[in-house]
Amino acid sequence: MHQPKVSVVILNYNGKSWLEQFLPNVIQHMTYSNAEIIMADNASTDDSILFLQQHFPQIRLVINSSNTGYAGGYNDALKKIDSDYYVLLNSDVEVTPNWIENTMTFLLKDELMAACQPKILSYSEKNKFEYAGAAGGFIDKYGYPFCRGRIFDTCETDEGQYNQSGEIFWASGACLFIKADIFHKAGGLDADFFAHMEEIDLCWRLKNLGYKIGYCAESTVYHVGGGTLNKSNPKKTYLNFRNNRKLLRKNLSEQELASIYSTRNRLDQLAALVALAKGNIAEAKAIRQGLNDYKNTLHKWDKKRAENELLQKTMAVASPNKTGVLNESIIWNYFVKGIKKFSQLTFISYYLFLTIYNLFS
Repeated sequence: MHQPKVSVVILNYNGKSWLEQFLPNVIQHMTYSNAEIIMADNASTDDSILFLQQHFPQIRLVINSSNTGYAGGYNDALKKIDSDYYVLLNSDVEVTPNWIENTMTFLLKDELMAACQPKILSYSEKNKFEYAGAAGGFIDKYGYPFCRGRIFDTCETDEGQYNQSGEIFWASGACLFIKADIFHKAGGLDADFFAHMEEIDLCWRLKNLGYKIGYCAESTVYHVGGGTLNKSNPKKTYLNFRNNRKLLRKNLSEQELASIYSTRNRLDQLAALVALAKGNIAEAKAIRQGLNDYKNTLHKWDKKRAENELLQKTMAVASPNKTGVLNESIIWNYFVKGIKKFSQLTFISYYLFLTIYNLFS
């Protein structure tokens, strides 16, 4: 039986210290027989490349001509890599034994499983889920992403409560396994995001094509997080608000977008007012700037939605997959009802919802 080739691709930008700390660990746990490690350098200005050449000459190096962010950097590099599966791995991640083997076993069980992530725990507090991915990503009806094990800034302690592998809505870009051919057919990552939420956009496009996104509980990695931008940095706030609105306009149908648009506008305005009330002027300014920049490019995102809908007509393998969507507000659940744990949320299967709806309509 053919064992798929797996390319672990680490995108680096001025990250020599991360490579020194974590690359030996990745090499140590490369026990999957048909795998390789590739460093994609995003036009670093430190001595990352020299360090790699001197200390790890066995690692293949792909050099991008400019820093086009996470999305553009990976797109440029992956065009030059021939493989069955890619693993997009952050440079600040510690892996564990059999992390590739276990994830690939999970992926290969289902032909529609296009991408997945392992369990992602915090490097500094190894018994806690990490902010960027935890035990798999989900999204609410208004487009706010959250994770199994992390809702807003509340990260749960890992007590085995999410040790069930299965389907999610989006997989974290900190450690993303994805079928190479589907990555390219779907158009790769959207470089117009530059950084933040581009993996959610990619997963959403794949789910609109009928594919599945998974979480493999049998594989664990530890992520430092905030290696590029700390979550309290106003630039991160700007990117998150700008990109989240892009995400919605691009991946929701026009009818779906219209049904949540006014409520989402009010929620964004409320977020800016709350930041001001707390005296965080920089954060409030970042939110407003992000929303303004989004509004100035509406035509671009309408065009991308049309392109996505055309893609669905030509290469969809099934109906749009809504598994992982919370059909209510995560903000209301968290801030008003006081729900801080994913296990306290109530999900109803989209297909069960359609069945019930059709019975009574």
